[in-house]
Amino acid sequence: MDVDSQPTMEETILVGDDLMTGPPSPVVPPEIASHVLQGVDLCDGILKNLFLCLQINDIEPFCQDELALYKQCSERRDKEIRKRLQDSEHKLGSSMPLDKAKERTAQLEAEVTTLERRLILASGAEGMEGFRQRWSLHGRLTDSKKRLEALKQGIDSR
Repeated sequence: MDVDSQPTMEETILVGDDLMTGPPSPVVPPEIASHVLQGVDLCDGILKNLFLCLQINDIEPFCQDELALYKQCSERRDKEIRKRLQDSEHKLGSSMPLDKAKERTAQLEAEVTTLERRLILASGAEGMEGFRQRWSLHGRLTDSKKRLEALKQGIDSR
């Protein structure tokens, strides 16, 4: 294939499933949500415009700008939230009473174990639904492991 025959960005048609590339949005625990989400662009205005476009036009090819903008915004948002989650867990590990930090560690370890088991079970699910389950569980598992690691580093830095 020569270089001239490759599709350009203008020729690529985005669909809703293109929003499922990369990891899913992180799950933010309610006890630290206000701290972690403060000042983060949640992309809600762009998402509202995307839904409005889809409602008006009924199909994705007519909403390319909205899809592209939401994809960019959500990737930026998720990256920032992941960093803040890990920073928050590190701070908790280094500042909360040691028995509470160990309790939080045990909770996160239990969450990781549960997600690992659910991912194994989801490996038997077929088709698009199976893919979506595995994609979501893998993302949550990865995020939980990184939060656990940050918490342990915070405890170790005391």
